[in-house]
Amino acid sequence: MAAFFANLRNTVIAGFVLVVIVFIIGWQSHALTGATFWTFMLRWLHVLSGVMWIGLLWYFNFVSTPTMPLIPAELKPALGRFITPAALFWFRWSAMATIVFGIILAWLYGYLLQAYTLDAIEGFANAKTIVIGIGMWLGTIMWFNVWFLIWPNQQKALNIGNRYPNLAQPEKDAAAKTGGMFSRINTMLSIPMLFCMVGATHMIIG
Repeated sequence: MAAFFANLRNTVIAGFVLVVIVFIIGWQSHALTGATFWTFMLRWLHVLSGVMWIGLLWYFNFVSTPTMPLIPAELKPALGRFITPAALFWFRWSAMATIVFGIILAWLYGYLLQAYTLDAIEGFANAKTIVIGIGMWLGTIMWFNVWFLIWPNQQKALNIGNRYPNLAQPEKDAAAKTGGMFSRINTMLSIPMLFCMVGATHMIIG
């Protein structure tokens, strides 16, 4: 068993097998076919991607960055060369998956335009749409920060993929500071974003 769980691929495959088993047990008497099935799957993938995205965001801000000053100087290069680039790979692609699945879901459920206009096209009549729209805008801003501010600056700061081998140290430090600042901004935005997403479903009627 230890050998099985030592392999991440096997562990993830086992997780999906358990999903299939739970699906068969839970929906054997419930019709979940056609469009209903695919919207359910998209919502699940949206949540799954979001958990990875926000989980890694909070890992960077609650664990990695605060712990960095405590790490001995001779060990820091390993973190910047191996662990952080790998985490950033999953971080940015889970952000992309979250926003894409979220937009597709909003389109399929027919509230994409209403949400992104904060229900302006309907006369601001639906509080639920306004709240989920605020959450979608916060998520979109966070996605933009990941792809166009955090990731490019981290590439410079850590010379990921050896794209910036001759970048001067002051420029690396400036890039790290900029990337770190927008990572903190995303941490701040993630709190009201999650509040809106949960609130729109569980707290507001209409």
